[in-house]
Amino acid sequence: MSNFILDQRTVEGAEILYLKGFLDAHTAPQLEAAIGGLVQNGKYSIVVNFRDLDYISSAGLGVFMVFIEDIRDQQGDIKLVGMKPKVFTVFDLLGFPMLFDILDSEEDALSKFQTA
Repeated sequence: MSNFILDQRTVEGAEILYLKGFLDAHTAPQLEAAIGGLVQNGKYSIVVNFRDLDYISSAGLGVFMVFIEDIRDQQGDIKLVGMKPKVFTVFDLLGFPMLFDILDSEEDALSKFQTA
């Protein structure tokens, strides 16, 4: 596949992860390490921005399932934003919209954290 790039920044008390490229079995450990590091440091408000992600495999999807229960146990959440239609289709086929907030923008996700 192609390269995968993960960037991170903090906005309004939430951690935003920016995904770019291809998230598959080879690159999913990078995302798992990033989210795991946030959880270890007590960061439970996480936004994942998919605007530059071109492909996600089941291994990439699995990363979110690894952490969501522990994060929600700490009154946090993972909000997913900015998906291209092709990426959203993968999430939708597996029922993720019933498990996660999938929103249009970072602003929408940040406002959900503020009203929670």
